[in-house]
Amino acid sequence: MNHQKKFLSVLLIGAIALIVEFVFHQPLFAQIIVTVVGAILALSLFIEMIKTLRSGKYGVDLLAIMSITATLAVGEYWASLMILVMLTGGDSLEDYAANKAGSDLKSLLDNSPQLAHIKAGDQLIDTKIDQVKIDQIAVIKPGEAVPVDGIVIEGTGNFDESTMTGEATLVPKKPGSELLSGTVNGDTAITMRVTKTAADSQYQTIVKLVQQSKDKPAHFVRMADRYAVPFTIISLVIAGIAWIVSKDPHRFAEVLVVASPCPLILAAPVALVSGMSRSSRNSIIIKSGTSIEKMASAKTAYFDKTGTITAGRLNVVAVEPVAGISQEQLINLVGSVEIQSAHIFARAIVRYANQQPTFQNKVVTDFSETTGSGVVGQVEGHQVIAGKRDFIAVNAPKIELTEGQSIVYVAVDGQYVGHLTFADQLRPEAPQTIKDLHASGVQNIAMLTGDKQAPAARIAAQVGIETVHAECLPQTKIDLIVKTPAKERPLIMVGDGVNDAPALAAADVGIAMGAYGASAASESADAVILKDDISKVATAVKISQDTMAVAKHSVLIGIFICIGLMLIASTGVIPALFGAMLQEVVDTTSILWALRARQSHEKLHKADSNKNEAVA
Repeated sequence: MNHQKKFLSVLLIGAIALIVEFVFHQPLFAQIIVTVVGAILALSLFIEMIKTLRSGKYGVDLLAIMSITATLAVGEYWASLMILVMLTGGDSLEDYAANKAGSDLKSLLDNSPQLAHIKAGDQLIDTKIDQVKIDQIAVIKPGEAVPVDGIVIEGTGNFDESTMTGEATLVPKKPGSELLSGTVNGDTAITMRVTKTAADSQYQTIVKLVQQSKDKPAHFVRMADRYAVPFTIISLVIAGIAWIVSKDPHRFAEVLVVASPCPLILAAPVALVSGMSRSSRNSIIIKSGTSIEKMASAKTAYFDKTGTITAGRLNVVAVEPVAGISQEQLINLVGSVEIQSAHIFARAIVRYANQQPTFQNKVVTDFSETTGSGVVGQVEGHQVIAGKRDFIAVNAPKIELTEGQSIVYVAVDGQYVGHLTFADQLRPEAPQTIKDLHASGVQNIAMLTGDKQAPAARIAAQVGIETVHAECLPQTKIDLIVKTPAKERPLIMVGDGVNDAPALAAADVGIAMGAYGASAASESADAVILKDDISKVATAVKISQDTMAVAKHSVLIGIFICIGLMLIASTGVIPALFGAMLQEVVDTTSILWALRARQSHEKLHKADSNKNEAVA
C-alpha cells in the first residue's frame, strides 16, 4: 500500500471511530478500532526498525512506536489516532514534496522524442528512433524535436536548446551545424544527416541518466543517524523525569507525543531531492543523495586533461593560404566540401567556417570520400580536394610541407592552395573553475593524464593546477585514487572518456563531462554534466553545499522545536491530543524549510541575509 492510500485509510478509519463514539455513543468500540489500527501500524514500524538495525544502522522509528504504544496504554486513543494521521500524512507529504522537487527531472522524460521522419526517395517514413541508423537522412518539421544527433545538410532555422543547455535564446542553424537530439526546431523544415544512433544520442543518454537518478531515491542516512540517538535519549529522559516527578504515566505519553521524529525522517530527504532538482536545472544530473553529501564536503579533486581541462575536440587554429588566394576563398571552398563529410576534421572545419561571417556555402557535386584520407568535390566548376598530404599529392605535387597529423591540405584543380592546422584548446572557463573549487574548500587539486609530462604541466600551469600525474594508464589513475589518504577525502574525479570510466567508478564522487556522449563514463559516474562547460563542476559542489546546509538546518529546526515542546509538555499543560496536532506543525515547518534547497544560490543566501538583518 503506498503512502497516500495508507493515509486515506487511516483517515477513513478515524472517521468511522468518530461516528461510532459521537453518533452511536459507543466509546469502547471506538477505542477498540483505534487500538487495533494503532497496534498494526506500530507492529509494521517495529518490523521496519528491526530490518534497519540488522543492516547496521539506527533509525528513529522507535520514538513513533513508543508514542503510539504509550498513548494506547494510558487510554489516550484519540491522541494515538492523531499520531497515526501524522505518520501516514507525513509520508504522503514527503511524496508530494519529492514529486514537486523532481518535476524538473520528470519534464525531461515527458518530452523525449519517439519518432523520426526518414527520407526514402521522395517519401518520408515515420521510424521509431531506436531503428534509425547512422548516415540516414531525416527531416525535422517546424515545431518538432530533433530525434537523434545529426548535422544539418539542407535548410536554415532557429532551434530551442533550452532542454539541453538551460539557455532560452534561440540558436541559429545552417548546413554543417550540429543538431542535438531533444532540441526543438523553429518555423522552417530542416534536413539533417544522422550521426549517432538513438542509444548514443545526447537526449536519450540524458533520459537514461535521469531515469537512473529517479530510481535511486535520496536515502539520507548518516545525518539522521548522527542526530537520531541523542534525540531519542533526550526524549526518553525528559519523558521519564516528567513521569517520575508527576507520578502520572499520562505525562510520559504527553511528552513522547510531541517528540516528533519526522524532521529526521522526512526533512533531509526532501532537501536532497530538492537539491537534485536544482542541479538538473543547471544541466547537472546527480544520481543519488549520497553523492550530494560527499560533494558538499569534498577535499580533493582530480581532473583528466583531454576533454575535461581541454575541449577534447579539434579546432581550427590556423588557416594558411598560398599567394593568390585569400583566407575567405579557401574557407568557402573547403567548408562547402567538408559539409558533406562526418569526419572529425570535417566537423571542425565546418564549425570554424560557420563562425566566419563571410562564409558562403557553395553547391557541391560529384562528392566522394576516401575514409581516413580525404574528400573530393566539384564547387562552381572547380575540383576541390581536401585531406592528408599523400591523398592530394598525386594531383598537387608541389606541396612543400611535410605530413602532419593535425593538418588538412587543400588543392584546387590540381594546385596546392593552402592548409588548415588543428589543435585541442584549453577550456576558457577552466582557470576560474579551479579558483572556485579552492574557494569552496577543495584544496587538493591534481591532473591525471596519459599525456607526456611537459605538455601536461604546461596545461596545468595555465589553469592553476600545481600537481600533475602524467603518462597515467587507467590502472595508474585508479591506484592514485585508492591510495589517497582518508584525511584528503571525499575525492572527486572528473573525466569524459571511456578510459576515465574506471577512475570515475573508483572515486568517492565521479563526475562525467557528458555533453558529447561519453556513455561509458556517464554510466560509471555519480554525476553527469550535460553542458560542455567545466565550470559546472564548481556549480555542482556549490549546490551540494547549499543543499546540505538546508538539510542540516531543517533537521535542527525541527529538533529544537520538539525539545521545546517536550519541556512544555513535561509540565502537563499540553494534552496528548493537542500535542499530537502540534507534531504536524513541526513536520510542515521542517519540510517547507527543506524545500528551500530548490532555490538558486543567490535567492537562498539573499533570504538568509534578510533574516539575519531582521534579527539584528
